[in-house]
Amino acid sequence: FNQKFFFSSRRRHTRYGTVTGVQTCALPISSVYHPRMLLKVLVYGYLCNIYSSRKLEEALKQNVHFMWLSAMNRPDHNTLNRFRSERLKDEIKQIFSQVVKLLASEGHVSLQTAFVDGTKIEARANRYTFVWGRAIKRSKERIEQQLEELWNYTQEVAKEETKDVDPITFTAIDRQKVEAVVEQIDRVLKKKKIPSRVRQKINYARKNWPQKLDQYQQQEQILKGRNSFSKTDTDATFMRMKDDHMRNGQLKPAYNLQISTSNQFILHYSTHANPTDTKTLIPHLESFQSNYGKLPQEVVADAGYGSEENYQYMATQKLKGYVKYNYFDKDSKSKCVTDRKSTRLNSSHSSVSRMPSSA
Repeated sequence: FNQKFFFSSRRRHTRYGTVTGVQTCALPISSVYHPRMLLKVLVYGYLCNIYSSRKLEEALKQNVHFMWLSAMNRPDHNTLNRFRSERLKDEIKQIFSQVVKLLASEGHVSLQTAFVDGTKIEARANRYTFVWGRAIKRSKERIEQQLEELWNYTQEVAKEETKDVDPITFTAIDRQKVEAVVEQIDRVLKKKKIPSRVRQKINYARKNWPQKLDQYQQQEQILKGRNSFSKTDTDATFMRMKDDHMRNGQLKPAYNLQISTSNQFILHYSTHANPTDTKTLIPHLESFQSNYGKLPQEVVADAGYGSEENYQYMATQKLKGYVKYNYFDKDSKSKCVTDRKSTRLNSSHSSVSRMPSSA
């Protein structure tokens, strides 16, 4: 860490003093803690399964291990929490890379070969507050269809008023287009005698459809090509989790965590919003390169990463990839069966040819 990251803590205690006979209250005492000490406390706390800042504060007062690591400093829970949420979150990956480089320099790991695998980690989000991309698409199509029906009805009822109007396309509509069409429909049908349900439909479209389209546009920007997201954690995507003890597949908000390992050490990690491993290999390797300045020479992964795009990327980057395609085991098994049958057939033919002819 740089010296600029020295972290201060505002304490609740105040100090009173007397100046020229007048009692005054000084500003709260401010304590400064070195970020290395705070990092030691957080890392060791995580190793001991202590994640709460209040429990870490308590351990600094009671646990001799924490006392030794902190050199008897006692930052409060607010200091610990602000340090990891404001300072550490942008620096933790760089610190992790420095530790890996240290291990590589000592010969414990090698950055030449990366064994890649992933797992899905459930997000701390409400599993019942979700937004689906397909639902947004259907809702927009429904608005387009109903708006077109209203316009067609308007043209039937008021042919003279709409005969000189330019043709309107009802694809890729937005707020401005809907407002303009609904306003035109309302103006044309204002003095016409139309059923009350049509009038209600026009009023509903004027009040709700523009806001709905704005909402859908914001949700599509959050999706960024995904199929879903959670309202309470917009970075989380709904993924099919592994079966539980009752063999039930669970659809939950989660992240796809990818890691590269060497000699049972984690070399690199990256989180992805895509539920399939196939589309995470390239961004994972690119982030590996950005952290260490180079790509691994060899990549080892299971068949879940086998795709034409990944094979082309590894070939372009001149990486030696040990990645099976999805049907490798099936094709190998069918090939073995075919080879076994052909061997049996050849042996039977050779045995028949060696049999003596009957007299």
